[in-house]
Amino acid sequence: MDFYIKVKALHKKRRQPYKKLAKSAIMYTVNRKESWNLRGNITIMKLKLVKASFECQNQIINMLEEWIDYNSITPSANRSPWAIFQNDFHDFEYYINRLDIIKPEEGKVPASTYFCLDENRNFMLGAVNIRHYLNEYLLEYGGHIGYGIRPSERRKGYASAMIGIALKKCKILGIDKVLLVCNKDNIGSAKAIINNGGVLENEVIKDGEIMQRYWIDVDRQIPVL
Repeated sequence: MDFYIKVKALHKKRRQPYKKLAKSAIMYTVNRKESWNLRGNITIMKLKLVKASFECQNQIINMLEEWIDYNSITPSANRSPWAIFQNDFHDFEYYINRLDIIKPEEGKVPASTYFCLDENRNFMLGAVNIRHYLNEYLLEYGGHIGYGIRPSERRKGYASAMIGIALKKCKILGIDKVLLVCNKDNIGSAKAIINNGGVLENEVIKDGEIMQRYWIDVDRQIPVL
């Protein structure tokens, strides 16, 4: 039997904040395909995490072009997950073959990168980079999951959904306690983490900015709101 997560999406007419809708959302568990359903007033949107491939090359490039253009004119933009920006996508085969870290160099850890696909629109929404374990730096500042939503799709609840799916991937990797770190000024990111059961442990200073460290117990990650 498959089980689904139901989350209230943004009301397209009233543009109600996600925080208000989340209070009335009923969450169950992710189905076997590890996709979320976002039930709005008009349609149901199915999201899932996929590996980069030539099959979804156009969707990935479309997202990256928008994202990179936005970053170029927004100096303060959060460039997470860095894994999707570190190589030139124009050589796509080279690009997809270097998204994951299989044999880490010194100072690195094994990591897997996934893209978030809206199956109804055949449209990429964002990406996550999952570190299989933490080194000293990641324990302090990086966490297990780096993630981001493309600029045009932010503030619609997708970050919460994508983190939820990524946590299921962490469970498969044997990670029961997941650390997520975000800038204190990034209120949307903090809310997405808290929506998935994140508990603030402490705040640390990195390059003059305050970073918040949240832990999520994966087995208790999906709350009834």
